[in-house]
Amino acid sequence: MAQLEQIAAPGSEWWRSAVIYQIYPRSFADASGDGIGDLPGITSRLDSLKELGVDAIWLSPFMTSPQRDAGYDVADYRDVDPLFGTLDDFDTMLNAAHARGIRVVVDLVPNHSSAQHAWFQEALKAAPGSPERARYIFRDGKGKNGELPPNNWESVFGGGMWERVTEADGTPGQWYLHIFDPTQPDFDWNNEEVREEFRSILRFWLDRGVDGFRVDVAHGMIKADGLPDYTPPADADSMGGGEANVPYWGQDGVHDIYRDWHRVLAEYDGDRALCGEAWMPTLKQTALWVRPDEMHQTFNFPYLMTEWDAKALGDVIRESLDEFGAVGAPSTWVLSNHDVVRHASRLALTDDNPQGEGIGPNTPHKPDTAIGLARARAATTVMLALPGSAYLYQGEELGLPEAMEIPDAFRQDPTWFRTNGERYGRDGCRVPLPWEADAPAFGFNETGASWLPQPADWAAYSREVEEKDETSTLSLYKQLLAVRREHGFGSGSLVWEDAGTHAVAFRRGAVHVLANLGTKPLELPAGATVIVSSQPFDGTALPVDTAVWYTKA
Repeated sequence: MAQLEQIAAPGSEWWRSAVIYQIYPRSFADASGDGIGDLPGITSRLDSLKELGVDAIWLSPFMTSPQRDAGYDVADYRDVDPLFGTLDDFDTMLNAAHARGIRVVVDLVPNHSSAQHAWFQEALKAAPGSPERARYIFRDGKGKNGELPPNNWESVFGGGMWERVTEADGTPGQWYLHIFDPTQPDFDWNNEEVREEFRSILRFWLDRGVDGFRVDVAHGMIKADGLPDYTPPADADSMGGGEANVPYWGQDGVHDIYRDWHRVLAEYDGDRALCGEAWMPTLKQTALWVRPDEMHQTFNFPYLMTEWDAKALGDVIRESLDEFGAVGAPSTWVLSNHDVVRHASRLALTDDNPQGEGIGPNTPHKPDTAIGLARARAATTVMLALPGSAYLYQGEELGLPEAMEIPDAFRQDPTWFRTNGERYGRDGCRVPLPWEADAPAFGFNETGASWLPQPADWAAYSREVEEKDETSTLSLYKQLLAVRREHGFGSGSLVWEDAGTHAVAFRRGAVHVLANLGTKPLELPAGATVIVSSQPFDGTALPVDTAVWYTKA
């Protein structure tokens, strides 16, 4: 293949090249000892993230919530759930992060609220057609007595997307829309009062000093006019990533919302940023979310979902750089998060594992741990050499596999119950982190309590153990991040190189990147000097499932 240079978008804003570490608060560190991670726990472990070398942290939901959906059902957007601490604890954590040069991005859930939100409680008490109900999507039902839902939409969480209310006089009444659980009613984003409320919410957190927002279900908020019936294909992705023209995903009107939010963030100094969770069918469509006056980043889910295949991996990298670059935005790169099987297991899976559902007890072929970890380390070595911003998910720097053997009695993900035990859901990637091998709960706290049980063999993955091992996954991540920063890999250009059909190869300045996704070792060029490799090797023949950064004499 002829060399082809692909240039990342220009600009010096921090978010264009940052490495952002996702913290799932209930599973990161627990200062209170109740078995659930909290904000003081995060504060206590910030030094470990500074040593790791990340630029920012993103906190999954911590706002007040009944926790029906792990905090993605918000009852108060301007406060901290007591599970995680207080607003003072948040301010302390934020200031401590900033003192270490670490920016803070918080999760925002604007598509829907909790049914316990004050607005929704007011809507239930108010009459049809009232201003209180106009904040949400209430509609009269079909049928002689309104006994049928307004349309045939099916919830992401199973069942219909409509729930009927009982009116104040005790009679069956209107229906309200919920893309997800019935306890998560959707806001009506055509209502100016909703838009003004969220401008105020953005400013509340921006005034406290947050550096940006990760926006949940960023492709949801606007529904097609008239709410037309829609039946998804049998093999449809639950979040709409594989479908076109879905009346509740990716409607044009969402872009007006983010242009408005962009203007709000522009009022503040420090290059505050928006990152969207938008599951769209193509990278070209995904890139629409990051045009210059909209969001600053959006997650690259096609990259995350790419199989361990050289052609597929090369193609998605090329397309990502092309499509995001075409709108002046950096690509983002991500391999794991709180909704998918950890990539140390996923990359060795041969069976299907739908987003959000994962595998199950009847999955025929469990992933080989050694192969999965080798591929994960190699995949990360490729990812951290790419221009743009990279997201890491807590625990991947330890090489944590998916925790698959959680006893059924302890499982909590709604997917497990919704599928009658056929799919494990997301519990396996949310198990609390191991910090110290011999401590209670592996150092997650001092009491030994843990909201999900930790596998007994996780002592070997603890940060304490890996810090002492130069060949550990933690040591690899530290080395990769240090070299990435030294060479400015987050920006600049990429030059593709030819290394055969079973390899991915490119150059970043004087540094060459080579990944072997084939079945035989690959010879490095004569005079090659290895800077960092995903696995130890002799410096001449690159083993399978291994990636390397090297220079030539």
